[in-house]
Amino acid sequence: MDYRMGVGLGIKWKRGARALSRRSRELAMVAKGLASTDHPVLAQIIPTRRCNLSCKYCNEYDKTSQPVPSAIMLRRIDQLAELGTTAITFSGGEPLLHPELETLIAHVRRRGMIAGLITNGYLLTAERVQKLNQSGLDHLQISIDNVTPDDVSMKSLKVLDKKLQLLAERALFAVNINSVVGAGVRNPQDALTIAQRAQEYGFSSTVGIIHDGDGQFQPLKSEEYSVLRKIKSLKKTGYAQLNYFQENIAQGKPNDWRCRAGARYLYICEDGLVHFCSQQRGFPGIPLEHYDLRHIRRAFLAEKSCAPNCTISCVHQVSYMDFWRAPQDRPTAEPQIAPAPALVQIQVQIEGD
Repeated sequence: MDYRMGVGLGIKWKRGARALSRRSRELAMVAKGLASTDHPVLAQIIPTRRCNLSCKYCNEYDKTSQPVPSAIMLRRIDQLAELGTTAITFSGGEPLLHPELETLIAHVRRRGMIAGLITNGYLLTAERVQKLNQSGLDHLQISIDNVTPDDVSMKSLKVLDKKLQLLAERALFAVNINSVVGAGVRNPQDALTIAQRAQEYGFSSTVGIIHDGDGQFQPLKSEEYSVLRKIKSLKKTGYAQLNYFQENIAQGKPNDWRCRAGARYLYICEDGLVHFCSQQRGFPGIPLEHYDLRHIRRAFLAEKSCAPNCTISCVHQVSYMDFWRAPQDRPTAEPQIAPAPALVQIQVQIEGD
């Protein structure tokens, strides 16, 4: 069933107008990134570390943290804008637990930046979707790990399907559904089922690869690799499909590339510190208010020891525009970076209409 057929003309018109505005701003983001390397393209910021779920593979949440006060979050958004950042994504934890998230999203848009949100989807209601529409949200992503909940993850299609239908009927922003294959996934075919369901709703879809329990690379088995290929063939892909590293990752091989984390991509934790990414917290660990062009330029040219086995798709994607310039050197004072993270975000994107 194609649920787009049941969407009212008013919603379709508003959604189309939003899409045109969003795409023009995304093109401007790419043009600005090609013209200059002295600003972040994307920052991921944490409004709360707390989460309402406890997925076994996740190391990015707790059960006790309070939301970061809105005044502090607004100041951090302003600081990112002053660095020239073109897009900000709210993550967590579960960002929908922040009581004033829509105010923060609206401020991102007022400062001229693209606004994104990564959520588990459990807290979405018709009222919340309307508030997100009004805030000017550009992108929302939900990760669904299986068709039926198990002891690893409750983020299942069975539980979240009604939430997807709600988004298909009401959301004016772009929606992406992320599924997973790899170690710990009991049924690899679930990822294909989830991707097909996302397409029925008119959403884009991505797929990630989970590492084993020790956080190590494990090449995909034949069935898993077949699922990955089938998902990639579902529909014509767009910018988020620029994942040339994915074949090597799927086969457990390293990649040769120039990571620009700390420059083109920033991860801002709940304490307001800048990190290379969610899995490299502590490097460089500089307060955002002290982060400036010197740090951006240093990180841009610094070779990261974890780069060959990096699995963070957003870092790969924002680094693509610079692959042809500025060879990197590893400074003698650069700290040894931790091993590769536990979740590969391969971002095989299937564009929705």
